[in-house]
Amino acid sequence: MTSLRRLFVSAFLAGLAMTTTAHAQLPLVAPQATKYRVYIGTYTGPKSEGIYVAEFDASTGKLSEPKLAAKLTNPSFVAIDPKGKRLYAVGEVADFQGKKEGVVSSLSIDEKTGMLTLINQVSSGGAGPCHVSVSPDGKTVGAANYGGGSVCTLRVGEDGKLSPASFIQHEGMGATARQKGPHAHSINFSPDGKYAFAADLGIDKVLQYKVGADGKLSPNDPPAAKLPPGSGPRHFAFHPSGKWAFVINELNMTMTVLKYDEQNGNLTVMKSFSTLPKGVAAEKNFSTAEVQVHPSGKFVWGSNRGHNTIAEFRFDEETGELTLGGNSSGDIDTPRHFAVVPRGNFVLIANQATNTVRSYHVNEDWGELLSTSWKIEVGTPVCVKFLAIE
Repeated sequence: MTSLRRLFVSAFLAGLAMTTTAHAQLPLVAPQATKYRVYIGTYTGPKSEGIYVAEFDASTGKLSEPKLAAKLTNPSFVAIDPKGKRLYAVGEVADFQGKKEGVVSSLSIDEKTGMLTLINQVSSGGAGPCHVSVSPDGKTVGAANYGGGSVCTLRVGEDGKLSPASFIQHEGMGATARQKGPHAHSINFSPDGKYAFAADLGIDKVLQYKVGADGKLSPNDPPAAKLPPGSGPRHFAFHPSGKWAFVINELNMTMTVLKYDEQNGNLTVMKSFSTLPKGVAAEKNFSTAEVQVHPSGKFVWGSNRGHNTIAEFRFDEETGELTLGGNSSGDIDTPRHFAVVPRGNFVLIANQATNTVRSYHVNEDWGELLSTSWKIEVGTPVCVKFLAIE
């Protein structure tokens, strides 16, 4: 973006923080809620006691002061069920019930206050759970164990209690020092809930699973989509069309485009694109983290830790090509996770190193993220998730 145009946009955002009338003229992807709750998963310590909740105004980008919603140990990643009644969180604990396994918690959401009440906890089946997701029908929860290199599914009872459904241990190794064994880093369900996909950093694969009516996983045919050696696939996201998917690769700083066949649940690896600006080489302390897709499908974003930027790609749905439009860097430090509000006009970034969650305006013509004045302090934020309230 030219200096003159950036100056104009900065001036616009300054006015945005003081008034909502100008924002009424901004184009929106679709009429959506304007008020949201934002749930924030954290690593607990001196500045955090568990999961926090704040309110977000999607007309202005304003965040309210966070409140402790539930006191838990290291509830790093969270997911909200489709009806907005419950929240699920992985707990990165050293042991659970005497075993070297992590935990998955089910919590009910108070509709009026947003506070969380623990329903039950079950083992994740492996060490170091780092990601949790919910099936579209809300009946199955999936979790990925980074330390154990495994995935599990859990069934959700009518009372919200979780119970084990299936557990799968990944096998193999990759090409780098961090790939001496499997490291499952995420698990995501297909839009129809019939399939699940686990990005495994340790073996350079996105494993493909069928999801049974009982929530149990079984290998699809073929069982995995293979990425280039040393990629280190981390997080995964579908395009709104359901015809494409994206995986961000932690080790080689790339974003891979995959074509999706909903008839057989298969992913086809198309092409990988660097998340760094042209001419910038990856350094030892660089790694990627999160991938998000704009509700319009026009933009795909990926977070770069160390480089401390958000890579802003434009996506061509006809060709499957990504074009890097720029790298936003304003007040970003170790962007562990970020999320786009369903309206598509703001993004919240969890800056793990600076203990902040900051609001960014989305330029819906170019996909650029522009820092606003709104931010809140939360100790070691790892994950942010939206829940519409009005």
